[in-house]
Amino acid sequence: MPKPPKLPQGMPSRQQVLDFIQSSDIPAGKREIAKAFGLKGQEKIKLKALLKDMAEEGLIDGSKSAFHRMGGVPKVTTLRIVDVDDGELIAEPDNWDPEAPGKPPRLAVREPKVRGAKRPPALKRGDRILARTEETTGGVWIAHPMKKLPARTEGLMGIVEIDRTGKAWLAPVDKRVRQSAPIADRGEAEEGQLVIAERVGRSERAGVKVIEVVGDPLAPRSFSLIAIAKHGIPHIFPDEVLEEAPRAAKLKLSDKAREDLRHLPIVAIDPADARDHDDAIWAEPDGQGGFNALVAIADVSFYVRPGSALDREARKRGNSVYFPDRVVPMLPEVLSADVCSLKEGEDRAAMACHLHINADGKISSYRFTRALVRIAHNIAYEDAQKAVDDGNAPAYLANLWAAWRALAAARDARDPLELELPERRVVLDEEGRIASIAIRDRLDAHRVVEDFMIAANVAAAKALEAKTAPVVYRIHEPPSREKLIALRDYLATMGKKLALGQVVTPGLFNRMLKDISDEAERALVMEAVLRSQTQAYYGPANAGHFGLSLGSYAHFTSPIRRYSDLLVHRALVDAYKLEQPAPPGSIPATSGLSDRDRASLQQVSDAISQTERRAMEAERDTIDRYVAAWLSGRVGEVFDTRITGVQSFGFFATITGLGGDGLVPISTLGGEYFRHDEAAKALVGSDSGTTYATGDRLKLKLAEANPLTGSLKFVLPDADARAIEPRGNRPEDRRKPAGGAPRTAGKFMVGKRGRPGNIRHQGRRK
Repeated sequence: MPKPPKLPQGMPSRQQVLDFIQSSDIPAGKREIAKAFGLKGQEKIKLKALLKDMAEEGLIDGSKSAFHRMGGVPKVTTLRIVDVDDGELIAEPDNWDPEAPGKPPRLAVREPKVRGAKRPPALKRGDRILARTEETTGGVWIAHPMKKLPARTEGLMGIVEIDRTGKAWLAPVDKRVRQSAPIADRGEAEEGQLVIAERVGRSERAGVKVIEVVGDPLAPRSFSLIAIAKHGIPHIFPDEVLEEAPRAAKLKLSDKAREDLRHLPIVAIDPADARDHDDAIWAEPDGQGGFNALVAIADVSFYVRPGSALDREARKRGNSVYFPDRVVPMLPEVLSADVCSLKEGEDRAAMACHLHINADGKISSYRFTRALVRIAHNIAYEDAQKAVDDGNAPAYLANLWAAWRALAAARDARDPLELELPERRVVLDEEGRIASIAIRDRLDAHRVVEDFMIAANVAAAKALEAKTAPVVYRIHEPPSREKLIALRDYLATMGKKLALGQVVTPGLFNRMLKDISDEAERALVMEAVLRSQTQAYYGPANAGHFGLSLGSYAHFTSPIRRYSDLLVHRALVDAYKLEQPAPPGSIPATSGLSDRDRASLQQVSDAISQTERRAMEAERDTIDRYVAAWLSGRVGEVFDTRITGVQSFGFFATITGLGGDGLVPISTLGGEYFRHDEAAKALVGSDSGTTYATGDRLKLKLAEANPLTGSLKFVLPDADARAIEPRGNRPEDRRKPAGGAPRTAGKFMVGKRGRPGNIRHQGRRK
């Protein structure tokens, strides 16, 4: 084997460090780097500082014992098999840092070719492996498995269960995790309690130790705690952040440095249960058929400065996460719910977007200022709508609705994608128990605020483009050709055509849906169109917003709860010279973009796109658990449902007007063989021709509702009683399985099918 080339001796440059880390055959830590370059004494201290700087600059990642290029993969690491591509296994890092640049690398797994008894077990999707990795000259990552690792107990949160031998097990609360973990030390935890645990020893066989007893797993506040633990959502602020927040909150607002808008009757229209108020609006006629309007947004960039502890934590969190019983805020409460929140009658710092709306509803001009505002009213959507409908709306509301009608006309001409996306709302009583679950009403009041927010977001993007300043765009790309072909083939099974030779626009889908009069068929096509859409994301390179039919779009209107908006505010501060320095020594002086912001805009955009998806999954999981809890007392009842997805093992259905997807196993459909017609998204009976297809409406009996996993199971109303008896109640399910671990995960039926990506582009969820 040829010897590696001798490296120049002495203090290396950044590039030399990167080259060495990437070319090293072994994990390269501080010791290995120092040895390779012959460093001694004070040079080792300088190397330590250099490596720290490189980590902060986003060049490298890892620990002092094993660094790797930022965005790369350690030489030896844990991977998870995520896909199979033409027979080749594809893996991703098991613990990918959301702050890392780009998407998680995908590695082609090269299984060792070993014959005989020593051949390792075949790997499959979901398996975790310890692997040695390498990056080829073409930038392709290869993984060489070293050993298969035990399945992870997701989030290390679960229920304490005791088997008949007296041994304690941690039963998972995530339906995707199939195995319980042995509890080596359960402390004061009792059987049936929800606990948080940590691993003991290096091997998963050593079990887990209970470190916190949450309590009753079915208590109202447990559902969000399960989601927080499962998805790894940061929910405890570090001490330095809690110490810095009050200092930032005490920053004085200068009347002279800000445009004084306290005389305007600006109103914040929000959900009745809003936890924060980061936007408010105002409009009045201009006397020429148009309107002068204002969108006032909380000036979070004034309080949260680049490089501060507050900024580092907000960047890490990416966004606030909203649950029915609590919010996990991006910023400490003294800022998010108090100083930055636009409260009625209180002087507040705002970033003001001044708009002129012409008679055609188009934005003819805009400007941005830092302002001082005093909100005239905080009003709920329902109250604002009622005042307008009753004809006794005050002038400030009447003017807003009039300006909105102009904006709506321009929106209709733009023809953005119009999909009805019902949102479930969980209402809790004072004790945190479920009072009701229903689909949120869609009011004109929601559309009023959304259209004003969209106008301000477009203005922010264009204002930054005019100054050639950095922009964090909100991007929604057109559907891929592959998805359009799949949509075309599916529509063909319904006798409908989708010509792919034409330019695909949102209006094309809108016209297709408008021409369908049958409500059930329309819902079916709408769901297919939704599935064809790409997932919205953040990025510094503009690719437009397909769903909104906009060429430039940025998120500007919610900096209290979205880091993307905070970056847009900072860019506006720089581009339009709106800087207001903080007093020396309190917090960082500047409130515009830092050098790190500018250098890592792609990196942070990728990171906040990932935290957004994490938040959506956690919120959805929690709603699923609440729905299952709500329905757990109604097992055996028959509900009106609609089929939402079909697989070879059964179909999924959702309860009309409530939501809550549940599986109907194919084994409960009777003795007849059912063929899965993938193109038609249907199960077809071989003898009777009975068909169950996506979009079909039918009555189903609720057989199981598991609040811990959020999963439901349905059966046909006339199904055999034995088929609907919950697993775990039958004698054969009470037998202890081989290996000793309770088959807890097996008792909880598979829950929900995969859902389409997010295109809730303008949503102002509170």
